[in-house]
Order: sequence, then C-alpha cells, then structure tokens
Amino acid sequence: MKKTILLFTLTLMGYVGTLHAQDTKRIGGQLIYGSNIESLGIGAIAELPVAAKMVISPSFSFYFPKDQGFFKQSAWELNGNLNYLFVEEEKLTFYGLGGLNYTSINVSSNMAGVGNFSSSAGRIGLNIGAGANFEIGMSFLPFAEIKYILGDFDRLVIGAGVKFNL
Repeated sequence: MKKTILLFTLTLMGYVGTLHAQDTKRIGGQLIYGSNIESLGIGAIAELPVAAKMVISPSFSFYFPKDQGFFKQSAWELNGNLNYLFVEEEKLTFYGLGGLNYTSINVSSNMAGVGNFSSSAGRIGLNIGAGANFEIGMSFLPFAEIKYILGDFDRLVIGAGVKFNL
C-alpha cells in the first residue's frame, strides 16, 4: 500500500510540474534588423519543446540586399537556440536564449571598366539574448526578441513577429 501511495504521489507531482511547461510546437515569421549589417530582414522561426521550460528554437533569416554605391551587400543567417522560459504568466512569457549562429555575407560589384567582383564569407557565432511571447487569445502568438551575436560578425539583432500553433 505504501508503495502504491508513493508511486501515485510521484506520478501526480510529475504531472503537476508539467502543467506550466510549453507543450505546443509552433512555426512563424519574423522581421529583423541587424546592427552591423544595417539592414532589415525577414525570416522563419520555430519552437519545439524538449523539456519543462525549455524550447529549441531554430530560425533562418535573410537580410534585404543593401546597395552601397559600387557595391551590393546581402546576408543570411541560420540559428539554433535553446530558450529557457523564466516567467510564464497567463498573457506573457519571458525567456532567455542562447545558441549557435551561422552568418553568410556576400559582397558583389559590377563596375564599368573593372568588371564583375564577388566575394562571400561565412562565420559561426554564439547567440545570447532574451525574448517575450504575448498571449492575446488569437490563433497566433506575437513575440519579440533581442540577441547579441558574438563572433567575427558581431551584431545586435532585434526581431518581432508571430508564431502559429501546429
């Protein structure tokens, strides 16, 4: 009897502990701005819960090409973050994020008399930042994030968008 009560209590505690954990997979879109790139971009983002208060959040973003006189610059980035949900209120969730980033930057030129020139570089960096989900009772979830990418292409990235439950 004692073993049955202990097993029931442990099962109940495990269930109650997961009540506030995100268990919904999400996918969405975002608008971003990169400080070093000095350009707006668009991207796709997902959330995949892995444990109580922990979500894996992969994303891909493309920065709009920027014309700089004789040169044209474009960039894209791929991120793999782990979000930890610090505060989970009824209408608001705050989270910290950390992860890996891969950024590719391409610079090209077509100068008369000189010819075509193109160069690209890709670098790995580390993400550190925070974000918030805003529960508004609709079929979509607005969110905002701010992160700093540490690496050869250091920059502050500010983003906002919407996520949809799958």
